[in-house]
Amino acid sequence: MSTSNYLPVREAWLASGTEAALEPDLPIIDAHHHFYDRPGWQYLLEEYLADAQSGHNITASVFMQALTRYRTEGPEALRPVGEVAYVADATAHQQLLRPRVAEGIIGYADLRLGAAVREVLDAELAASHGRLRGVRHLVAWDEDPSLVNPLSAAPAGLLLNKDYQAGVEQLADFGLNYEAWLFFTQLPELFALAQRFPETRIVINHCGGVVRIARYANHPETVFAQWAHAMRQLAQLPNVYVKLGGLGMRINGFNFEQGERPPTSAALAEAWQPWMMTCIEAFGVERCMFESNFPVDKGSYPYSNGWNAFKRLTAGASAAERDWLFRGTASRVYQLEIPERDSNHGI
Repeated sequence: MSTSNYLPVREAWLASGTEAALEPDLPIIDAHHHFYDRPGWQYLLEEYLADAQSGHNITASVFMQALTRYRTEGPEALRPVGEVAYVADATAHQQLLRPRVAEGIIGYADLRLGAAVREVLDAELAASHGRLRGVRHLVAWDEDPSLVNPLSAAPAGLLLNKDYQAGVEQLADFGLNYEAWLFFTQLPELFALAQRFPETRIVINHCGGVVRIARYANHPETVFAQWAHAMRQLAQLPNVYVKLGGLGMRINGFNFEQGERPPTSAALAEAWQPWMMTCIEAFGVERCMFESNFPVDKGSYPYSNGWNAFKRLTAGASAAERDWLFRGTASRVYQLEIPERDSNHGI
């Protein structure tokens, strides 16, 4: 793979500890995954289906922008339309099958264009076959550049930039979500943005950007306290939602990849419990949703183990609460309509 920001995917290592799915009939919407077509790393529909059909009842999914198949010609601002078009076309037939891969699509548009971003949004809506549900323009930044993926590095303070905010302002007119990927130190900036645009649905990715390596590695209590305070503040705003997952990345510092075998779902649940339960307690089940973040998190554990961990984490919740976390919140936030028969047995 092209950058050390991603943990390598080792298929033999994953296979050495892949668990059978717990509660295999529980309907799930995978609220966040990618397609990658990069030198040395291909993860497209076929690869995702191999994971999603490995035992859990994944009924549908939400595709998240990933710098895949951009246009190579034409205006720079419109080149990301190529990704939306590719994903919509590649998964069109899958909308009649189970899982409905990419039933919701999140594209990329340069929000620094301000009002001019509307041309890009119009083009992506047209290219998405009606499935575009939001935009993600990454803002993750830290003074330590080793923490930031060079493919998507952002300048400091982008959430507070007036042109960027003018771009975010356009999303509500299109009924589109704003997907937020940032580090926990930037959550107060997101709070200011979410306050300014209360009509825009904002979805925090990956539990709010937990960073526990480099200069943060020796201060775990401080990191957790700062993160938890900022997340509870954001939870006060009814237009903000959070995805539970994405804790298998290098920056999270759990070091799952260092074991002789992959972590068990019980080990994952134990490690994730403080972070995910803090989110659930702050936001409530109706504003939280589980995500796989595959293939990024695939460097740390098998797909099946991740969903088993989510199921272990919520074992004490009611059936209604679990339905919100595994399916209902994602269905509402991304306006997905899954027929009841599709939830369990396909069409």
